[in-house]
Amino acid sequence: MSGIMGWADIHLDLTRHENLIRAMTQTLAHRGPDGVSVWVSPHAALGHCLLGPVSAHAGQPAVAEAQEDFIALCYDGTIVNLDAVRCAAAHAADPAATNAGVLIAAYLRWGARFAERLDGSFAIAVWDGRARRLLLARDRLGVKPLYYFAYPGGVTFASEPKGIMANPRFSARMEISALPVLLQPRLVLPGETPLAGLSEVPSGHVMTWTESGSSLRRYWRLPAAPHEDSPGETASRVRALVGDAVSRVVPPSGPCLSMLSGGVDSTAVSALAARLLAWQNGGRVLETFCVSFDSDEAYFVPSELRPEIDAPYAQTAASFMGSSHVPVPVSVAELARAIPATRGARDLPGWGQFDASMYVLFARMSRRGSVALSGEAADEIFGGYPYLFKPDLVQRDTFPWLGEGPRLADFLAPDVKAVADPREDERARYSQLLSDVPRVPGENGADARMREVLFLGMSGPLAVVLDRMERMSMAHGLEVRLPFCDHRLVEYVWGIPWSMKSAGGLKGLFKTAMADFVPSATLTRPKSAYPHVHSPEFDRALVEETLWILNDPGSPLHGLFDAPRLTCLLRRIEANELTTSLPGGVRGAQLLTQVVEASRWVHDYHVSIS
Repeated sequence: MSGIMGWADIHLDLTRHENLIRAMTQTLAHRGPDGVSVWVSPHAALGHCLLGPVSAHAGQPAVAEAQEDFIALCYDGTIVNLDAVRCAAAHAADPAATNAGVLIAAYLRWGARFAERLDGSFAIAVWDGRARRLLLARDRLGVKPLYYFAYPGGVTFASEPKGIMANPRFSARMEISALPVLLQPRLVLPGETPLAGLSEVPSGHVMTWTESGSSLRRYWRLPAAPHEDSPGETASRVRALVGDAVSRVVPPSGPCLSMLSGGVDSTAVSALAARLLAWQNGGRVLETFCVSFDSDEAYFVPSELRPEIDAPYAQTAASFMGSSHVPVPVSVAELARAIPATRGARDLPGWGQFDASMYVLFARMSRRGSVALSGEAADEIFGGYPYLFKPDLVQRDTFPWLGEGPRLADFLAPDVKAVADPREDERARYSQLLSDVPRVPGENGADARMREVLFLGMSGPLAVVLDRMERMSMAHGLEVRLPFCDHRLVEYVWGIPWSMKSAGGLKGLFKTAMADFVPSATLTRPKSAYPHVHSPEFDRALVEETLWILNDPGSPLHGLFDAPRLTCLLRRIEANELTTSLPGGVRGAQLLTQVVEASRWVHDYHVSIS
């Protein structure tokens, strides 16, 4: 629900750099349009941008005296068990303390392990002047972002890279070896970015920095225990956990908004929220929103992952639950105008029109309130993608979600491949993630392999989903809360074997659990992913810009690709000859999005490549 920034340096007197510190904080003002404040000491500074009621988030950065020095803290996010933390840390906390003050009390009681006591989505920074130590903590699923850049004697961090980029000590540089993940961001490993020196605190980790360097400690991981509940007990438990997760994130007052596609995930979340609001004093009404495109009538083509248009299903679901429903039609022209702003929201290569439609949707939603709900992450947690039911894909010794189509990194120039071998890079990433899978004792065969496959989907692909949702919403000061990222729900669902999870077909268990809360049309609807625009105009623009990138010596990525081979692929795309499955279920031209976005990013952020 805000933006945070900080800087620690043992060699500098940061009180002499207050103007720079304020400028760094101000870059995040879109995340917190309700107030910007900083705290500066000789060797550490924190900045905070406020979004939401001052009563809940006042006093950030929070500062407390401890042993003739200071503890300073700021945070972003929603901590749903803050009252319990307040009680547990009562001996160290003022009962009237602000939320940030309670977190300081938690740190004073439990030290670096205080993050393990917190539930919710959060990014927290603590400066402990007694030890000249900075702690950065991130929530278990990585909903809230937190980047950092460490250099000899110092470190700077921010909710978004722009806060770090505003410091002249950081220079935007990318190594050639980062090209494979630049062209396929779903391959990203925890904490990785394409910029040299810029890291992200991995989900479920605490980063500790002192003058001797930085270290990471994992405080949470998925459990590895046999599932003992029967199918009926499991469905009941899932239903209860989802209901509780929704109740924890519905705002206690004011407007409550929700994304509604008419699929089972968003419909379940919205229906549970609508029921809860109706029961509360005042009988608040949920407001639901669904995006559509003006080009759909002329150009929509069904595909396996997007077989139907969302709007009619969303309207049916809204009528069923009694929400105040708002269709959000988006034109191709609006998408084109929004794309440059989406790059500014990320500071890293984006996803073109996929970002843009969400950006426009959230702009509309932010006019009605500052808190929204979403069913995102359910597909990754429950296994909601068609490829999971294709044995030929899931049994391959690589990432099944890559599909059968071409990889952009395979079209890099030969001299570039000598430095950044894309296939070896893919194998190394795959092996590293497989070594980290929490395995259930005694599980083997299809259930064991599907556990690996689901873990692969809960890594880079889930990070992509969460990043897009968070950046596009916070660009408008809108906080989107994700009940399916409640770690208690995630832990329970992870333990369920695939054979039970998938009984009855795609997300069969989840549909059984939610059957009483959603209309029958939702339960029988085929899986349909977040929509993308069908527009020959967009497709032509992607092909034309890629040709320019390949052939113009002035293009930012010129010389990095094997131009003749990639040009042949472009001609196949123009002729609609790509019939194999592609990551994300995109059409051929959309495969080029990463090339175009990477080129624009290198240009806009003056990224050097070495």
